[in-house]
Amino acid sequence: MRAALLIIAAVALVGFLAVAVVLPQMAGSEAREAAQALVSGADAARQQVATAAEKRGSLAGSGSNAKLAARADPKHGELKWIVETNGAIRGWNEKNAIEISITPALQAGKVAWTCRGYPITAMPASCGGKS
Repeated sequence: MRAALLIIAAVALVGFLAVAVVLPQMAGSEAREAAQALVSGADAARQQVATAAEKRGSLAGSGSNAKLAARADPKHGELKWIVETNGAIRGWNEKNAIEISITPALQAGKVAWTCRGYPITAMPASCGGKS
């Protein structure tokens, strides 16, 4: 009887560890992949904004004509972006609760980008996350 209880306790411990350790790591991995897809999905708008800003010599209105359609990803769910008139790009993925903000700055006639996102643990290094 005592041996059976020890076996049951061991099986319960293994199950607990699987739920407490393995599943969050799997979810974290999926969130990191979704964050990378969200950041890279903004590349076309970044190029449009940079071209307009460098041509005008100003960020004002550089995002007026830049558009990014929402994309349904079979693995990550819907990825969405908004391009503001000043060229800033906001993106989000509801399924993984991820948000990004990509902000342009005009320096010596060239556009430089700053990316920040939440949660930081899901973000690639290029967007303020840890590598």
